[in-house]
Amino acid sequence: MTPAPVTPAPVTPADMVRRLGRRSIVLVGMPGAGKSSVGRRLAKRLGLPFVDADEEIERAACMSIPEIFARRGEVEFREGEKRVVARLLQSGPSVLATGGGAFMNSETRDAVARQGVSVWLRADLHTLLRRVKKRTDRPLLAQGDPAAKLATLLQQRGDTYALADVIVDSRDVVHEMVVEEVIGAVHRHLIQYPEGTRSMSAPIGPAALGPADLAHAEPEPLPVGDITRSTVRVDLAGRPYDIYIGPGLLAEAGTHVTVLRKGARVAIVTDANVAAAGHLKTVQDSLSAAGIDHTAIVVEPGEKTKGWPGLQQVVEGLISARIERRDLVLALGGGVVGDLAGFAASVLRRGVDVVQAPTTLLSQVDSSVGGKTGINSPQGKNLVGAFHQPVLVLADTAALDTLPVREVRAGYAEVVKYGLLGDRALFDTLERDFAGVINGGPERISAVAASCMAKAAIVARDEKETGDRALLNLGHTFGHALEAGAGYSSRLLHGEGVAIGMALAFAFSARLGLCPGQDVTRAVRHLEAAGLPTKISDVPGELPDTDGLMALIAQDKKVSRGALTFILVRGIGEAFVAKDVNPDEVRAFLAEMR
Repeated sequence: MTPAPVTPAPVTPADMVRRLGRRSIVLVGMPGAGKSSVGRRLAKRLGLPFVDADEEIERAACMSIPEIFARRGEVEFREGEKRVVARLLQSGPSVLATGGGAFMNSETRDAVARQGVSVWLRADLHTLLRRVKKRTDRPLLAQGDPAAKLATLLQQRGDTYALADVIVDSRDVVHEMVVEEVIGAVHRHLIQYPEGTRSMSAPIGPAALGPADLAHAEPEPLPVGDITRSTVRVDLAGRPYDIYIGPGLLAEAGTHVTVLRKGARVAIVTDANVAAAGHLKTVQDSLSAAGIDHTAIVVEPGEKTKGWPGLQQVVEGLISARIERRDLVLALGGGVVGDLAGFAASVLRRGVDVVQAPTTLLSQVDSSVGGKTGINSPQGKNLVGAFHQPVLVLADTAALDTLPVREVRAGYAEVVKYGLLGDRALFDTLERDFAGVINGGPERISAVAASCMAKAAIVARDEKETGDRALLNLGHTFGHALEAGAGYSSRLLHGEGVAIGMALAFAFSARLGLCPGQDVTRAVRHLEAAGLPTKISDVPGELPDTDGLMALIAQDKKVSRGALTFILVRGIGEAFVAKDVNPDEVRAFLAEMR
């Protein structure tokens, strides 16, 4: 009989520090790999000092790194860097972030092998270029084509970085997730090599796996550990903002508003269900405790509120409350409230800032991020609106515990969407861990953070949906038509419409010969396992006939001069924008799917 697998005990900071002894954790890698940002969080997590070697060099020389390069040259800089790293290693234990070229020096590598555990934060060229393109303090990238220089450096240094004790991929996820992966990898290394006995010629980690190992590798679990809060940065040029994720954030609203804009008045826009759940009082108490003047506008719950009468109610309420340009609108609720309040804020006095405080899973992973606001028209969903980015998002995951399970499942459709459209590895993970996300396990915070990170990266590249942001509409063309056909009623929640829409998008892609059938089956089975509808017939009650649904699809906001645009797929994780889709093929497909 095969023994049951033993779940390893969580890694504690005390155990890590004990195993390290006098050794330091030394982060190596390319410029833009995240050594400083990950290092600071790692040091705080372990209760160790954080040291940036470049900052120490600048402090000792009384010059910036670019100035040292310009005045003394790279050779002299590297000699000084070697001495500084050696000194810092002798002062361990700490978390030490090194410059991109430090690990290239053989004497430095030997010193790190003796007195530290080296971690290569590995990132691909696209990620590195995106992170460093706005920086002016990278002397090796200051002149010429940064992409070409980065590619050359990565090729020159990759084999040497691979000699590190541990290799962790620095991906576009929240830093805390990378920190947890570093902790797990370093802990495993310390158990295997307790006295620093590993040779520098024998790397461990993903680079050490052969093709056979990779073929049978298990999907990475959602990192849980001790993560209770995460922060995702939406990096819009000139208008960046943070998404705070974790329990208890609504009770801290007063603190966050004070830090954000001291002296501002706040108008809370919410609905009756959110108020009844106690979230309105939580926010009001927090604002009062912080001495913030505030008012509340409570609308009726449901998609039907997201129309002209609802917009008028909110705008007139804001005017009556004398909300001015330096004040804040706080959208407290799900996607309907977020879209409605955000749009009202965008038109009030030609623009008032909004804080999004989403209380549903769907709004936390999708509608609160990215600045899409608007209302529905009787002729279609979200046809009237504006891009109006929030100045802060407070995603209190504890608020999800008050939701009916049907709403949580509907929100999960937007989580799995990120895997289906562009991240097959995420979909692999969700197939295994989805129950924890839906039922409120520790996987939930990580899933929210991963979703927000995926959306934030796309929004930063394409704020106004002129390019690949359209991919976020996977399943929405079919889904919005079904929502409109159901009268925006409780018969079909938005996430349920998206789930059916994604199933239809996969099936239609297969009909066009674009997507393998096994991927359609796999996607649909997962949605069904999560308790989501996948067929038009799953919608209770009457719906428009095929021509009626086609008329609604023709009003979709992605339609351009009458040409139908769909988000289709070549497989799981491979969505693309398909323009000029033949309406006759869509009509025939819908007729078969009825």
